[in-house]
Amino acid sequence: MTKQYETVIGLEIHVELATKTKIFCGCSTEFGGAPNTHTCPVCTGMPGALPVLNRKVAEYALAVGLATNCQINQYCSFDRKNYFYPDNPQNYQISQLHLPICHDGWVEIETDAGTKKVGIHQIHMEEDAGKLIHDEEDCSLVDYNRSGVPLIEIVSEPDMRSADQVTACLEKLKFIIQYLGVSDCKLQEGSMRVDVNLSVREAGAKELGTRTEMKNLNSFKAIIRAIEGEKRRQIQLLEDGKRVIRETRRWDDNKGCSYAMRSKEDDQDYRYFPEPDLVPVIISDGWIAQIRGAQPEFRTEKIARYQSEYSLPKYDAEILTVSRHLADMFEETVKLCGKPKEVSNWLMTEAMRLLKEQAKEPDDLNFSSKNLAKLIDLIEKNVINRPVARSVFEAIFNEDADPETYVKEHGLTVVNDEGLLRKTMEELLAANPQSAADFKAGKEKAAGFIVGQTMRAMKGKADPAVVNALARELMSR
Repeated sequence: MTKQYETVIGLEIHVELATKTKIFCGCSTEFGGAPNTHTCPVCTGMPGALPVLNRKVAEYALAVGLATNCQINQYCSFDRKNYFYPDNPQNYQISQLHLPICHDGWVEIETDAGTKKVGIHQIHMEEDAGKLIHDEEDCSLVDYNRSGVPLIEIVSEPDMRSADQVTACLEKLKFIIQYLGVSDCKLQEGSMRVDVNLSVREAGAKELGTRTEMKNLNSFKAIIRAIEGEKRRQIQLLEDGKRVIRETRRWDDNKGCSYAMRSKEDDQDYRYFPEPDLVPVIISDGWIAQIRGAQPEFRTEKIARYQSEYSLPKYDAEILTVSRHLADMFEETVKLCGKPKEVSNWLMTEAMRLLKEQAKEPDDLNFSSKNLAKLIDLIEKNVINRPVARSVFEAIFNEDADPETYVKEHGLTVVNDEGLLRKTMEELLAANPQSAADFKAGKEKAAGFIVGQTMRAMKGKADPAVVNALARELMSR
């Protein structure tokens, strides 16, 4: 009988915070710049340079902790994690081990079996290392611009059992963090990096298996493939009577396999001790209340409210809330025009289409809600028809054009001159007598041909409903 196995998964998620300066110095965190230009004696580990905690980092960590139902350590401190990497200038990292800022929280995810709570073991603050650059001449260079960029590390409990649950957990955390404005969480740019701790055990067993850690996965697809690949590898080892070695592994997404990097370190291997150059962080009740009071309405709450307040389908609500910026734009436009479904349709169809064509994200939308509301008003008043409105929307999307001015300057108002429409259509019917004969014979498509030709003659500016009705009247004679 084939053994059944259960996968046990925990996550370590590194999130780069959207502060303007680094965690312990005043150097810029702006992406880019010539190598080693966003540096100072503190973030390059020069002897005698003393760190000072960036208050904004603690505020961001608190905000994430409160949003994930964590307990707050009102007395927390930093520790030194000692290890050598070429891109780690001090040969140690300032992090938190013994008294992290947040602990014992949870997030709720949706699974096929219903809702499930995933525990958050702790959230701690730490600094990032630099970056190694390998050139074509087999030489490695170090750029310390990223050294000292502030991170929070979210450490989950081993509560997940599948790649789908991992994806749901990451998506939930990503939305929480993005709505807070703490980070953009772009995996492909490294502002969110995921380490997957995975073990397998026989189904029904209580004792955990030996886990491995796969480092720095930077896409949801890679995470899913890595989990499935590592699960198969560990099960095969156990089936062959071998043992799983506790180690850190690197997932090669191109080859579809992982390989060992080093044996897995324990806490004692890092020789942690209290950071002597930083004082403890004292978090008052008032500070916690201030951060809690500034928490936004999160995506889950928005989805429920959009269905009840605006009578939108759940599908619409889920699309509109994939970005806080998109959700804000939707709500602002609805306030101006009072037509939630119409606003939803424009954002979900035309805006999303143009974003996809231009390889942009919803957060890149930069037109004003006022102009979208004006466009909807022009359609409602029959100043322009919908085909024309789509071309006007492209001008709004690309240039934030004022639709009223754009329509006037380009002569796009609806042609309501029935005499002109009738004359144009009679000329088309005279040139295409077979169309009228086909229509009388029951071929509906014949009317569509005349409607299309009339719209083309009117340069798309006629009212399609009027043209359609007129075509049927004339062709029926």
